[in-house]
Amino acid sequence: MSDLPHRAVTRSAKLATLPLGFAGRTALGLGRRLGGASAEIVAQEIQQRTAEQIFKVLGELKGGAMKLGQALSIFEAALPPEIAGPYRATLTKLQDAAPPLPAAAVHRVLAEQLGEDWRENFVEFADRPTAAASIGQVHRAIWHDGRVVAVKIQYPGAGKALISDFNQLSRLGKLFGALLPGLDIKPVLNELKERVAEELDYFKEAEAQHAFAQEFRNDPDFFVPDVIAANEQVLVTEWMTGTPLSKIITDGTKEERDRAGLQLVRFLFCSPARVGLLHADPHPGNFRVMEDGRLGVLDFGAVNRLPDGYPRVFGTLTRIFNQGDMETVVQGLRAEGFIRPHIEVDVDALRGFLAPYVEPTRVEEFTFSRDWLRQQAATVADLRPNNVVRHLNLPASYVLIHRVHAAGVGVLCQLGATARFRDEVVRWVPGFADDPGDPEDTPLAVA
Repeated sequence: MSDLPHRAVTRSAKLATLPLGFAGRTALGLGRRLGGASAEIVAQEIQQRTAEQIFKVLGELKGGAMKLGQALSIFEAALPPEIAGPYRATLTKLQDAAPPLPAAAVHRVLAEQLGEDWRENFVEFADRPTAAASIGQVHRAIWHDGRVVAVKIQYPGAGKALISDFNQLSRLGKLFGALLPGLDIKPVLNELKERVAEELDYFKEAEAQHAFAQEFRNDPDFFVPDVIAANEQVLVTEWMTGTPLSKIITDGTKEERDRAGLQLVRFLFCSPARVGLLHADPHPGNFRVMEDGRLGVLDFGAVNRLPDGYPRVFGTLTRIFNQGDMETVVQGLRAEGFIRPHIEVDVDALRGFLAPYVEPTRVEEFTFSRDWLRQQAATVADLRPNNVVRHLNLPASYVLIHRVHAAGVGVLCQLGATARFRDEVVRWVPGFADDPGDPEDTPLAVA
């Protein structure tokens, strides 16, 4: 991992460039104003340069900084492409080309975690990883009873690096406030920090994956490989074969892409009701289309615990939005913390911003496409002071739900999937199709 800034001193120094750079740009802005430039133009330039440096630095780091950048993708969509483009490219490079640990380091981790006789657990063990990600990598092996297994190994020091990132980022609240005045960044960071602590604990990941595997055993639509063994930094699960979803995106027939898109939506919406958990990292690398047509699902390190199922308010406000009652929608968004008390928003701009998220629920059948996504992003792709995105907040309890929605829509647009997505919302999201006379769905209850 020598090409990534993973030493604590290096990471801290890189993060420290953010507030220093912001101070310099603020001074530059004062100079421009004294020179006669308008306050609005100067403010926009400062915001743009601040955004550029934020995303540049976050994109250069793995771990907590990268995860914060992913959580803030809703705001990244509001940035000009010349700022957000290099950031997205850096993230993609980090996610797709994480440098693997050398075999000697892998053996050392296995000896520390499983004992010096760790090889006795395996008939075979492939030293070359089949996949590498932000905090660990996966090896193919044959378990001592003859089963083919996936062995997930956590990078040494990954936990300390992640926690260090969040401790550093928590000091930058004012910086994000200057860029996005409606955002309270500290609860977002605290929520991400808690979730990352869970993601680092392979015992918790094993518990979540086993719950999914048990619920979906013999399911006609989904397969989740069950857990065979686990400790804090090594996770052994059943091996799963199938065509990566990324391959379906590039080479699949229209029928295959439509089916995969519908299965993805069904899996994400039904899981809270069936398992009490939401898979919170739905990128193509975590899904396989199996020979029997089922969608195989991997990587349960990031899950949102929803023991009561999907939040009812989400379905209720979506239905009310479709009915055109924006006053109640704004009231509900305030109650949930998406609009902070001191913030006023333009209702028409808010309607335009929310429309893409709601549009697929209005019609019996919907087609996601890259062109559609680009058109939606264009409606918010500026940093003008009245841009509604800059005045919205991301409540801590919705951090992972937002990640799922944003990533899920992106995957559906890559697939170009056409299907009856609304049916899945009707079936699985409480409040969306309920009788408006239900006392739990009154505007008072929403607020």
